[in-house]
Amino acid sequence: MHKLRFVFFLTVFSILLAGCTNDNLVDTNQAMPENNWAYAKSVKATVEIKDINEPYNLYFKLRHTADYRYSNIYVIVHVKGNGLNRNNRYQYKLAKADGEWLGKGSGDLFTYNFPLLTNYRFAKPGKYQIEIEQNMRDNPLTGISDAGITVAKAQVK
Repeated sequence: MHKLRFVFFLTVFSILLAGCTNDNLVDTNQAMPENNWAYAKSVKATVEIKDINEPYNLYFKLRHTADYRYSNIYVIVHVKGNGLNRNNRYQYKLAKADGEWLGKGSGDLFTYNFPLLTNYRFAKPGKYQIEIEQNMRDNPLTGISDAGITVAKAQVK
């Protein structure tokens, strides 16, 4: 009977452990001092791409407080390395027209995970630098708790 219990718990533990794995190559998060995101405080990450046949998803992670004054945010994303120099400006909606925040969270902290590039294939293997800077009129931008970057292998279906 004890042997059967041991096998059962070992099986359950193995299944739970396998469910905890992810395909993130990079997962950064940078806290903003005093909830202020200044132009000079860009979020940076370096990712090493080994398989150019593999598609990747790049995400912008953001958390803000209820003190954030706008219903959207503009950011500029730079992806550089191995001859690539890609710069894009993105706008993300953070609130509905009535002011209700769209992010997940409770209290006065709201979390978002926005897509930057989906199913993206890098042309060459090697290291790439990703940098995200806020592109709003306010400097510093008040109410931003932290921001980050995730690079993950795309789930092929």
